[in-house]
Amino acid sequence: MTADPLVLFMPSGKRGRFPVGTPVLDAARQLGVYVESVCGGRATCGRCQVSVQEGHFAKHGITSANDHLSPFGPKEERYDRVRGLPEGRRLSCSTQILGDLVVDVPQDTVINAQVVRKAADERVFDRNPAIRMCYVEVEEPDMEKPLGDLDRLKAALAAEWHFDDLDVDFHLIPKVQQILRKGEWKVTAAIHKDRDDDRARLVALYPGLKNEAYGIACDIGSTTIAMHLSSLLSGRTVASAGTSNPQIRFGEDLMSRVSYVMMNPDGREAMTLAVREALNGLIDKVCAEGGVSRSDILDSVFVGNPIMHHLFLGIDPTELGGAPFALAVSGAVQVRSSEIGLPMNEGTRTYLLPCIAGHVGADAAAATLSEGPHRQEEMMLLVDIGTNAEIVLGNSTRVVAASSPTGPAFEGAEISSGQRAAPGAIERIRIDAETLEPRFRVIGIEPWSDEPGFADAAAATGITGICGSAIIEVIAEMYLAGLISEDGVVDGAMVERSPRILQNGRTFSYLVHDGEQRITVTQNDVRAIQLAKAALYAGVKLLMDKQGVDHVDRIGLAGAFGTFIDPKYAMVLGLIPDCDLSRVKSVGNAAGTGARMCLLNRGYRREIEETVRRIEKIETALEPKFQEHFVYAMALPNKVDTFPNLSTVVTLPERKALADASGDGGGRRRRRGRE
Repeated sequence: MTADPLVLFMPSGKRGRFPVGTPVLDAARQLGVYVESVCGGRATCGRCQVSVQEGHFAKHGITSANDHLSPFGPKEERYDRVRGLPEGRRLSCSTQILGDLVVDVPQDTVINAQVVRKAADERVFDRNPAIRMCYVEVEEPDMEKPLGDLDRLKAALAAEWHFDDLDVDFHLIPKVQQILRKGEWKVTAAIHKDRDDDRARLVALYPGLKNEAYGIACDIGSTTIAMHLSSLLSGRTVASAGTSNPQIRFGEDLMSRVSYVMMNPDGREAMTLAVREALNGLIDKVCAEGGVSRSDILDSVFVGNPIMHHLFLGIDPTELGGAPFALAVSGAVQVRSSEIGLPMNEGTRTYLLPCIAGHVGADAAAATLSEGPHRQEEMMLLVDIGTNAEIVLGNSTRVVAASSPTGPAFEGAEISSGQRAAPGAIERIRIDAETLEPRFRVIGIEPWSDEPGFADAAAATGITGICGSAIIEVIAEMYLAGLISEDGVVDGAMVERSPRILQNGRTFSYLVHDGEQRITVTQNDVRAIQLAKAALYAGVKLLMDKQGVDHVDRIGLAGAFGTFIDPKYAMVLGLIPDCDLSRVKSVGNAAGTGARMCLLNRGYRREIEETVRRIEKIETALEPKFQEHFVYAMALPNKVDTFPNLSTVVTLPERKALADASGDGGGRRRRRGRE
C-alpha cells in the first residue's frame, strides 16, 4: 500500500504523513506548527499563507512540487482577486495535500515567530574605523588657476588631512561639481582606508558639515541572522534586529543545504538570493529603528560559517560537502556592497573576516577575536553550539580549532515535540526526584507552570513544544531523577512509580505536558541528543589531546543557543567537560561582537587575520581517537571522564563500572539521588 504523503514544515522542521486531501492548515495544526488563521478557514483573513519549496530534498526523502497541492479553488481565487496573493503563496485553509511537500511558513505571516535572541553586548571598543569623515573648505574656481573642481578637492584633502595620493570612486566624479556648489565649497568627504599600506579612497561626498556615519555588523547564522547598526564616530549601537535564516527551508543543517545545491541546478542561486533578501530586509529594519538612511551606511562587516559565507558571496559550497572540505577563499574578503546585492551608499564596502578552515568559519574567527583565548595564559575553551558546533581551545602559546556536526537536535529539530525558541515553547524544566512530576517555564509566560497565573497566561499563548535549552535540561533532569540510565535508556520500570512514563512498543517515553499539544520526551529524542552531544564532546576531547591537557580553565558558550543553556545542565548532560562552574559563562553572540569590533576598529581586522594564520585546524574525521571519544561520550555525562567540579554542586547517579575502559573506570562511585 502506498504511504500517505510526507509533509515537512519549515522553519520548524516538524513533519508527518497525512492522507491525500488533508488541508495544509489541518496538517500544520496536527503537528503543532503555528499557522495563524483568524477567519475560521473561510479564506478571508489571508493570515494562513504558505508556500511550497520545489526540488528534491535528499535528507528527508522528499521530492516537493507545487502540483503536489490542489489547484486554486474558488475561495483562493476570490481572495487573490480582492486582496491579492503574493506570487507563490497559497492559503493553507483552502489547499489540500496531494503529494510529498516541503511547506514554508513565511515569517511575515507569523505573529508568534521564532524569538531571535542575539542582542549586541554593551562593551566599548577603541575606535579606528576604516571610514573617516573629513570636512574641508575648497578653493573656488579661478580663471588663472585652471585646476578642475575634483583636483582642488583632492588638494584640500591633502593639505588639511594629509591624504596625498587619494583614489576616487568613479560614481562620484560626475557629482563632484554639483555637491561642491550645493555646499558653497564646504564639503565632508568620506575616506575609506582599511590597511595602512592601502591608498586612501574617496567613497562619498556630502555638501556642508556631516558629522555622522554608520556601519553595520552582521552574523549570518545557519538558523538566525543578527544585525547591528553602529555609529562609526561614537561607536554606539543605534539599532539591532534579527530574523530566521530563510535558507532553513532548503535544509535544517549545513550538509542538507549543500545537498540541495548538488541536487537542484538553481539551488545555489536560490539560497544566495534568499539570504540577501533577508539581509536587505534587516538593513531596512535597523535603518527605520535608528532613523538612518541606507545611503548613510558607509561600511559593513559580515561573519558566518563557511557555507553561509560562500552562499552569501554567491560561491557554490559543493566542495565543502566532502573531504578535503576545500574553501574557495579562506582569507579576508573586501568587496563593494552593491556587488553582492546590498545597495546602501554607492561607495559602501563590505569586509568579511577570514575563515579558519573548511568547517570552522568567519563566525568562529569573530568569536575568537571577541573572547581572546589567544590573549591570555589560561586554557580557554570556546564553543559555539549550533547545527555545526565550532570549537576553539587555546591560550597565548597555542590555539587549536575543530568543528563537530551536531546537527539540528539542540535547536528542536528531529525531536518529537521540539521546536525553535518562540512564544509557547518550554524553555526551562525541573523534575521532582521523588514524585517525578515536572514543573516548567514557557517563553512569553513569566510564572512557572506550578505558580499562580500560569494557566491563564498559557491559555493565551498555548504550550506548543520544547526548545533547545529545555531539551538539554529535561534529559539532564531525567538522568538525575533516575528516569534514564547513564546509557540513555528510559527506564520502563518507572511505570510503576508514575503515570508519566508511557510505553511505546518496546521503548518508553516521559510525558511533560498533556494538553492540546501532547509534549513527550521519547527514547528516540534521548538518542538524538546523545548523538549530538557526543559529537561535540569528542571534538573537544580531541583538541584537549592536541594541547596535552586533561582539564580546561575557562569555558565560553557562544551563540544564541549558548546564551540560554544552563552550564550546570550542559555539564550533567556531558555536553562540555568538567570545569569550575563559576568559570563557565555565556558569552552571548560573540561572533556578532567580533564583527562589531572589526567594524569600529580596523586594527582588529589585522589582529584576527594574523591569529587565524596561527590557529591549527584539527579535522575530526581524520583523527583515530575520535570514535573512541565519541563512544565514551554517548554516556551521561561520560563513560570514563570524571566530573569533580560538577560533583560539588550536584549529586550524580551511581556510575556503572567499565571493565575495558582506559583510565580509572569512572572514578569514585556515587549514590543515586540528588542534593
